[in-house]
Amino acid sequence: MEDKNRTRADLESTQFFRIQPDQVNGVQKILSVVYEALSEKGYDPVNQIVGYIMSGDPTYVTNYKGARSLIMKVERDELVEEIMRSYIRSNHWSD
Repeated sequence: MEDKNRTRADLESTQFFRIQPDQVNGVQKILSVVYEALSEKGYDPVNQIVGYIMSGDPTYVTNYKGARSLIMKVERDELVEEIMRSYIRSNHWSD
């Protein structure tokens, strides 16, 4: 019973997740290189990056310009966080 209550309490609390500022700049650069590589190879970069984030399958990203190995250096949750941060900034919401 105690484990059940602990699990319920864990689900009700909010976890904090923070990325170091220098990591964010690295993520921006990686996304930029990956986007450019996918575009140059004729792929839809948005669809391919979303496919990678959702599945974790690196074959969604081309090897061209080292894009696949670059994107695999970043955790997928960090990619989502940077994409959300950019979206929020572009809509002039507070960050």
